[in-house]
Amino acid sequence: MASTYIKDETGTFIPASQRPDGTWRKQRRVKDGYIPQEEVPLYESKGKQLIKKPLYPVGASPEFIAEHKAKLEALAAKNKVIPGTQTKTQEGSKKKKKKNKSKTMEPVAEGLSKIMISEPEFHKEVPTHIDKSLSTAKQITTNNITKDNSSTLQKTTIEPQKRLKNLRKKIREIEVLEDKIKTGALKNPDKEILDKIGRKIEISKEIKRLETAL
Repeated sequence: MASTYIKDETGTFIPASQRPDGTWRKQRRVKDGYIPQEEVPLYESKGKQLIKKPLYPVGASPEFIAEHKAKLEALAAKNKVIPGTQTKTQEGSKKKKKKNKSKTMEPVAEGLSKIMISEPEFHKEVPTHIDKSLSTAKQITTNNITKDNSSTLQKTTIEPQKRLKNLRKKIREIEVLEDKIKTGALKNPDKEILDKIGRKIEISKEIKRLETAL
């Protein structure tokens, strides 16, 4: 049941009401447009709304409804096919498909029968211009190999000569330091100079070895 509201200049009120146990509820002030909980309509999904929606328009006659139902049942019975049976139209379409397939396969088979498969010829003579290009390529590769070998030999001879030159230079530097120490020009030689002088014997042996190798 809808609640009765009291409206005055101050606003809208729900009047006082008596509870089942005999006590009284106080008068309550509410906002304009307030709807009590019991009067709020229940939410329904679209599915429920469609189920509740009538199939036929409001005011349709029973004769119209019965006629429409009979038409629907007749259409359903007409379209229904018993399992394991086929209509004449379906059988005819299958036969046509088989005929078309056989027609398309016949020219393909004839064409394949006419094609001659020949074995590839492997033993053919190489053209002269290709033979010449191969010979020139071989000559170029041999020339490059000889050049590389000669360059490596030159490097092997140059490297010992450079090393020998550097070692002789070190020996000269050591002899200069020894003369300075003997004359007193270098009174307190540091550890680095002494180590350098101590390697004189080792360097001289290396010089002799390189001289014999060359």
